[in-house]
Amino acid sequence: MKYTYDHFKKSADYLLERCGGPPEIGIILGSGLGHFGERVEDPVVIPYGDIPNFLTSTAIGHAGKMIFGSVAGRRVVCMSGRFHYYEGYDFEELSIPVRVLKLLGIRALILTNAAGAVNTAYRAGDVMVISDHIKLMGGSPMRGPNVEEFGPRFFDMTRAYTPELRRIALECAEESTLTVHEGVYYFSPGPQYETPAEIRAIRALGGDAVGMSTVTEALTASHCGLPLLALSVMTNMAAGVLEKPLTAQEVIDTAAAIEEPFTKYVTHIISRI
Repeated sequence: MKYTYDHFKKSADYLLERCGGPPEIGIILGSGLGHFGERVEDPVVIPYGDIPNFLTSTAIGHAGKMIFGSVAGRRVVCMSGRFHYYEGYDFEELSIPVRVLKLLGIRALILTNAAGAVNTAYRAGDVMVISDHIKLMGGSPMRGPNVEEFGPRFFDMTRAYTPELRRIALECAEESTLTVHEGVYYFSPGPQYETPAEIRAIRALGGDAVGMSTVTEALTASHCGLPLLALSVMTNMAAGVLEKPLTAQEVIDTAAAIEEPFTKYVTHIISRI
């Protein structure tokens, strides 16, 4: 499908009529991290299925709703549930959420995800501030006719993960009980977890964590000029690091275990942006 500006605007107009005021900050919540949305004050909740031209979340741990309200005195919109290539969406379709958030008027975007720790100095429950990413497969959400209203045909990715926002996140980490690193996220399409050999290759390429999301959203944010912060929760050690199989339940359990400190950490960051 060839997307036009009006395709995204129809979604945004529907939301702006119902959300109680344009948000300042957008937050996309990853696997098992949806409980942050429960902390939004004076919430207005809109299911994805009600939004024209939007997508439907099918992944485990993704609620599938947009939550408008306030956090730390800032107007926010939380996407509780995101969309992935492994669900059957084309890369071009995965541009929809961030472009709609852009049209809602957000001035910064925070992405969170659950990831496997490739760096053996990391531990399950740690958090990584993404400084850069590696994506070696597949297309781009910007493939096809360029929508000039959002950005140029060819765009720079040097500062995709905004240095100023990363600095704020690292400063806030000093007051958190979490162990926070800064590193490189490797995009893997899934839904299968990576093999031990693939993890060794990712480590050799410079990846510190691996996951199945976030990068398409980061590309879209960079294309439309949105300041971006991305945070990975290490919900497990990647394949081959420990002598045990990987499970989706481990991801959910680890995310639940750090729910309280992670929520406080993200709230502190929002107060500083």
